Amino acid sequence: MGAQDFFRALLIALLLSALHAQAQSTVYRWVDKDGKVQFSDSPPPAEAKDATQKRMGGGYVEEGQLPYATQMAMRRNPVVLFTSDVCGDICAQGRSLLSKRGIPYAEKNAEKNPADAEELKKLIGELKVPVLVVGTNTIKGYAEESWQSALDEAGYARTRLPGQPGPASP
Repeated sequence: MGAQDFFRALLIALLLSALHAQAQSTVYRWVDKDGKVQFSDSPPPAEAKDATQKRMGGGYVEEGQLPYATQMAMRRNPVVLFTSDVCGDICAQGRSLLSKRGIPYAEKNAEKNPADAEELKKLIGELKVPVLVVGTNTIKGYAEESWQSALDEAGYARTRLPGQPGPASP
């Protein structure tokens, strides 16, 4: 068994052994057809009333605190960062880049959350992190130039803008 096969087997074993899921990046609230309030990590059905969405975790801040250009980029091209606990310095470099640019993002841990692992596997066909998703653009691995380019094309500012809040505390 090669080192890459061993790492994959270890990652899969860790994913399967995780008994608790990490908090979801997005929580939806709505009123169903029977008038009952529902909460879920999945978007509500089309017939739902009073639907709201709240992002949690990662580098997310309330949208109203963001500069208008960032709000528009965020709506057109939301940013998601797939990580794991074994990602270490590479994931830290990615988080740092997003923080320096003031990019609001959702972080999904493919090691701790089976739903995030399944989403990552559907997205790239394997459980390998980090992966940056900017709108419809998916970038495997951390390559600063590629990440910068994708964020530029999506309309995000190159640096944190004056008055823009810093990243959320972990």
